[in-house]
Amino acid sequence: MPINRRQFLLFFSSIAFFRVTSIDAQSKYSQTVALLKKAYINELKAHLNYLSYAEKAKSENYPGISYFFYSFAMSELVHSRNFKQVLSFLGVPGWESPKPGVKVLSTKVNLRSALDFEIADIDQRYPQFVEEAKPEAHEGCLRNLNWAWDTEKQHRDLLQKMQSGTGILFGILTKKMEQLSLKFFICQTCGSTVQDLPDQVCPICDSPVSVYLEVERQK
Repeated sequence: MPINRRQFLLFFSSIAFFRVTSIDAQSKYSQTVALLKKAYINELKAHLNYLSYAEKAKSENYPGISYFFYSFAMSELVHSRNFKQVLSFLGVPGWESPKPGVKVLSTKVNLRSALDFEIADIDQRYPQFVEEAKPEAHEGCLRNLNWAWDTEKQHRDLLQKMQSGTGILFGILTKKMEQLSLKFFICQTCGSTVQDLPDQVCPICDSPVSVYLEVERQK
């Protein structure tokens, strides 16, 4: 069916309107856009780190710890997706960051590195991100920053349970980890990471429990 002149003009008018709206949004939220890019890169780095740590643990014959790391990787993936979606909403749909480098050592050292990264997120990066986001007060940005921040606290608590095992007790820890039938569930809205499903709603974003997915073990 051929497009008439009126339809043609309406089509290109809508494109022009969207472009102007996107430019206006980026101008109004310029600091927010820069901040979201930093947050996205931070979460992408965490995702790639945990994937690599999971592969390393598997190669060292620690399938339980590998699953532990892989579960965290899936949570960080939700965070990076959320930040990218807000960027897209602000008219930055095609932006891609350089792929962050990943440093992988032994599983024993990787556990220490993971805890250090989570603590830095909780005590330094996310408090700073939230403060930087407050002046422009973009609701989606602040919401996703706080969701990610609260999830990192869950990660820290889970890692701290293992912290004593990264020293002389590492052998005992790994043996115990392999004996446990670990299960992790990830909220697909905010990235919340739990071992037991909440009764009704996510404790971080209040989404229904149905949005949680169990992390499958990698073969």
